[in-house]
Amino acid sequence: MVEAAGIDLLNLLLVLTLAWIFGLAVERAGYPALMGELLAGIVFGPAVLGVLHGGEAIDVLSELGVFLLMIYVGMEVDIHDLFELGPQSLMVAFGGFVVPFGLGYLVGAVIGATIEQSLFIGIAMAATSLATKSRILVDLDILDTRIAGVLLGGALLSDVGVMVVFAGVMGFVETGDVTIVDLGLVAGKALLFFAAALVVGERFLPYLWGQLQTWMEYHEFVDKTSAFTIALVIALVFAFFAALADLHMIIGGFVAGLFLRQSELEPDIYEHMYSVIYDLAMGFFAPIFFVSVAFELTLDVFTRHLDLLVLVMVVAFVGKIAGSWLFALPTKLSSREGLVIGFGMNGRGTVEIVIVTVALSAGVIGQELFSVLVFMAIFTTTLVPPTVKWGVDWLRQANELVSTDGVAIDADSEFGDT
Repeated sequence: MVEAAGIDLLNLLLVLTLAWIFGLAVERAGYPALMGELLAGIVFGPAVLGVLHGGEAIDVLSELGVFLLMIYVGMEVDIHDLFELGPQSLMVAFGGFVVPFGLGYLVGAVIGATIEQSLFIGIAMAATSLATKSRILVDLDILDTRIAGVLLGGALLSDVGVMVVFAGVMGFVETGDVTIVDLGLVAGKALLFFAAALVVGERFLPYLWGQLQTWMEYHEFVDKTSAFTIALVIALVFAFFAALADLHMIIGGFVAGLFLRQSELEPDIYEHMYSVIYDLAMGFFAPIFFVSVAFELTLDVFTRHLDLLVLVMVVAFVGKIAGSWLFALPTKLSSREGLVIGFGMNGRGTVEIVIVTVALSAGVIGQELFSVLVFMAIFTTTLVPPTVKWGVDWLRQANELVSTDGVAIDADSEFGDT
């Protein structure tokens, strides 16, 4: 037993070390760290070298990792911004969701997948990555441009829409039925959960945080650890009620993160809480999750299912760009702006990988389809930086790179100067 524990600890040490090395290397190349973590899992996992392996400890830490990750993702979203975003962001988000989702479902029908599998293919294609967009916009120094605002707003709305649809699909999977009544019950429970979460998050949580802060001020000390503990307890409560509504626990974590962001705590207390959640998720638990995700990948898709892999990649790439571009046309955006925004919306990243991992663990999809969808996420995310960079240069040369106040940015100026 001692020897087995030692092997598990060595495996965990290797997972974290290789995740850090590969993640850092990939970030230096301008890509998200998760791609390096996936690469480490592929190369050193069962698919190639077989040095790393799964296990009970890895599974538990991975599940906690994805839960903390979704809390953090929720804390990155200002729920009130959802009601204040302009029509351009709404149209881009709608087109960037509906078109690839519909095409993904059709791909499932063409290859003979079940309804549940087709729905997950659609969700995987409809997903986007807010983190990927933020990184490339910062790197290009164009956060003060109109396309940046629309792109971030569209990605934000798209992420929330994907999570809502994912909640409904998971409920549908749990029932295993396709009757209108059952679908209505699934949708009803999901809506009830989100409605209750909205009431609790807007009404009860601010009162709770206020009482906590008053208590700390009365006793003349700032207990940052207690604030973090209460935040984690709140997230677990949301996860519990999400499970009661037949939704996955990560939905509860995501929703909890939305309202934790709204907590009216002292800035230093909130920053501590945010930093701890970020550090635990991104520095320890999430890397374990992404490395272990690769343990389920099979490279056989490049030989046995190459046609399916190519089909999914092409449809996902074209569908997201076309949907975002088409629905941007009726807005004030130019055709070129809509196309470049489509390039930016195309990366899937974290949320998509989490969703297909849940589908795999639920037995909805097999390893082959799981591998195809994960490789699709990697492929589309990899293409975001070069395509957006090319698109921004194209807009600048055409004098269509416009600042947030509507002024065209001169083609000879540096990025970010207006």
